[in-house]
Amino acid sequence: MPLDPSLILSLLQVKRSEFKGLESQVFEKLRPYRQALLHRSREVVERCKSIELVDEQDSIYAEPLERGDRGWIVKSNLVWQNREQSLQWVRDRLTGIPTFAVDGSQIYPSKDFSLPIAVIQIGWFENFHRGDGDYEKDVAVDLITPNQFAALEKGESLDRLVNRRRLELEVRRIIDYMHVHSHQSSRLVFYDGSLIASFAQTFDRATYQCYLKALRQLLTATQQHQIPLVAYIDTSVAEDTTQMLQRVLGLPPISGVSDPQLLNPLMEWGDRTVLCRCCRPGILRDYQEQANQVTFTYLKTHAGYPVRLELPFWIFEAGLLEQVIDWVRAEAIIGRGYPYAIETADQVTVLRSEDRKLFYRLLQDWAEQEEIPFRLSRKMVSKAHRR
Repeated sequence: MPLDPSLILSLLQVKRSEFKGLESQVFEKLRPYRQALLHRSREVVERCKSIELVDEQDSIYAEPLERGDRGWIVKSNLVWQNREQSLQWVRDRLTGIPTFAVDGSQIYPSKDFSLPIAVIQIGWFENFHRGDGDYEKDVAVDLITPNQFAALEKGESLDRLVNRRRLELEVRRIIDYMHVHSHQSSRLVFYDGSLIASFAQTFDRATYQCYLKALRQLLTATQQHQIPLVAYIDTSVAEDTTQMLQRVLGLPPISGVSDPQLLNPLMEWGDRTVLCRCCRPGILRDYQEQANQVTFTYLKTHAGYPVRLELPFWIFEAGLLEQVIDWVRAEAIIGRGYPYAIETADQVTVLRSEDRKLFYRLLQDWAEQEEIPFRLSRKMVSKAHRR
């Protein structure tokens, strides 16, 4: 049966007290933090420089690399009367600057099929920004076969193997692109996700090691080839700035509040925060020679919370930070709040329900032709008949 709207509305009404007042509670908790960013940013920078860390647990989470011109915020001062003016600004910044993004999609193995098999598709999009509308987009496809699934250790997740392979393919495509265009720093590569694999620490060891290896390789490649890389996290739950303020200023501890929540009221479109080196404890010790090479800033690109950008330290060192941030702003303008390159790469690669049905039909026909045992579950057959 379809979802009953009246039941949902009734439940929301019953539980309304659990929702009301949440915003004001968070605001009161964050008031001293926001005041510190506005009025004590110089003190924060100096204290971060002077703190002596005894061990890893004393981490300050974030090391400021520059000063803001309005507290913690670097103002963009970008205001236009209409969209055409903003697009002219984009043309001034991006003409002749290729932007490149990769994304992936997958069809996981299904228990409704007797053959464990998965499909991974990665797609990429490069916009040359030459004024003639020229671009390149393409896809690559890979299969994970029953033998590869059989090699998994007992208890390992089939879906995790698919996710690992997708990550490897996406990162390899970016690294190949950087190799081809080595030392052409007037181009921008987007990575859709974080360069810091904290989220993978709860995964099995094989998956965690896969993320570590891929992200270290990505950081090494951007450094070696001097191709600007920006990891774009549209909805970040990171707390590096909040944790840093708590540690260096002794502010009352708060939990469950992300940096974007803290920063949002202080920012207007185009503004960013000062660039910080990420010093998050735990995870970065496994990054070996890349442990101190990830920096981050928050950028306001739409009406919602600011997005988190993670960049390799060499971009700041080479004096390219402002230029690269402008390229990201320009891409967000084209995409109306989200980088056009990433959005298009996603559209290129996404596997829809029709693609899944086609794959299953091809698999069934091929298995019959090759006389390979292949069975569908009765549940799947029943669903197909009913729909």
